[in-house]
Amino acid sequence: MYLITKRIFDIILSSAALIILSPILFPVILLLKLTSEGEVFYMQRRIGMFKKPFLIYKFATMLKNSSKMKGGYITIKNDPRLTLLGGFLRKSKINELPQLINIFLGEMSVVGPRPVMQVSFESYPQKIQDVIYNVKPGLTGIGSIIFRDEEEIITKVKNSGGDIWDFYINSIYPFKGQLELWYQKNQSFKLDLQLIFLTAWVIFFPNSRIYEKFFPDLPKRKF
Repeated sequence: MYLITKRIFDIILSSAALIILSPILFPVILLLKLTSEGEVFYMQRRIGMFKKPFLIYKFATMLKNSSKMKGGYITIKNDPRLTLLGGFLRKSKINELPQLINIFLGEMSVVGPRPVMQVSFESYPQKIQDVIYNVKPGLTGIGSIIFRDEEEIITKVKNSGGDIWDFYINSIYPFKGQLELWYQKNQSFKLDLQLIFLTAWVIFFPNSRIYEKFFPDLPKRKF
C-alpha cells in the first residue's frame, strides 16, 4: 500500500510542481540559453532502482566538458567551472528541478537516496551497493538534508591539502550509506512528508540541524 501511495503522490506532486513552478522554470531556461555557452539542460547517466541506469535531468550549471577539466566530477564551492548562473542555481537547488520529469516518468521518486554516477556508486562499500537502490532514487532524502553543505566540506578538505576522492570513499560514502539504510528501515509515507518539509527548511536555514530533533536515532555525522 505504501508503494502505491508513494507512486500516486509522486505523479501528482511532480505534475503539479512543473505547472506551479513554470514561472521560474521558463525564465531560467531563457537565461541559460542566452548566457554562458547556451546550454540549458544537463543529462547524465546515473544508477537507478535495482542498479538500472537512467538519464537524469538537471539545469546546466557547469561549462561543457567540465568533467575533463581540473577537478573532474567533483564540484567545490565557487568552482571556476561554474557558469554565470551556475552558482546560484546550485545553491538554491533550482538546478535539480528538471528531475521532476524523471519523477513523473517513474525513474525517480520525490524521496529516496540520491542517484549517483557509476564511478561514485562503486565507491560505496559493497554491502551498501547491494541494497541502497532497492528503492527508487529521490530528488531529496535524508542524505541530501544532512549533506546540504557537501560542497563546503569538500572545499575545506581541498584547501587543507587533503585527498578529496579519498575523503569521499572513506568518510562521505560510507556515512551516506548508513543514512540510506536507516531510511529503508524506517520508510513510510509520514517519513517521506517529514523529509520533504526538512528539505525546504534547510534550503532557507542551511546551518540548521533540526533533523536531529525529528530523528534522534539517526547515525551521527562526525565530520
